[in-house]
Amino acid sequence: MFRHQGISRTLKHNLRIATILSFVAGIVNVSGFLAFNQLTTNVTGHFALFISDVANFEFWKGTVYFLYIFSFLFGSFSSSFLIEKFSGNKTLNVFVLPTLLECFILIATALISNIGEIEHSNFIVCSLLFAMGLQNSFVTKISNAVVRTTHLTGLFTDLGIELSQLLFRKYQQHRAQIKSTIKLRFFIICFFFLGGLTGGFLYSKMNFKLNTLVFGAAILLISLFYDDLRYRLIKTKRKYKQRIKLL
Repeated sequence: MFRHQGISRTLKHNLRIATILSFVAGIVNVSGFLAFNQLTTNVTGHFALFISDVANFEFWKGTVYFLYIFSFLFGSFSSSFLIEKFSGNKTLNVFVLPTLLECFILIATALISNIGEIEHSNFIVCSLLFAMGLQNSFVTKISNAVVRTTHLTGLFTDLGIELSQLLFRKYQQHRAQIKSTIKLRFFIICFFFLGGLTGGFLYSKMNFKLNTLVFGAAILLISLFYDDLRYRLIKTKRKYKQRIKLL
């Protein structure tokens, strides 16, 4: 799930990572909005507000939205940089690094919220946008740009295109591929929605507040541990079979 790349990567791998990361993104999105009344998984709305402030010559006010946009961009840059930097290390799963950094940010945000009242909310919003930039970047790279989990605008656009293609005979030979892609997009949408519901329930009904983010970080850490353990077991099993053949 976090390791397979290129031709060895299948729809099953993409479905697994898409469901996990879109669920976490849904949690972060709702938690950030309930806490700060700001979107923390994408920058489309922030870009519109930034342009509005600039158009009204409120440059200082627009700086906040520029920082939001830059934080997401810097998160994407940082994730890609880490992956490229350590891509030559065959013993290291490079996608673990940005995932662990995302977990650290989510847990740190929750801990900060427990210390006292958050005075610099814009810094926290920037941190969450940075974390979502990290996530969107590494899942894009690991899935060869097939999976994106932090925003749904492009997802619904692609889904609409693919649903329309099913109605035309000229796409008949690609029908199976189109259906598998549609399935993937439905999974992302559904789990983003479920993540949002879970985040809202934990934040408001269970009164977890920003501690809800720890739940998202825990899901990521468990997924990493499970994926690594599964990979090691499969690798050990293959080595054992090879030794049996040699004997």
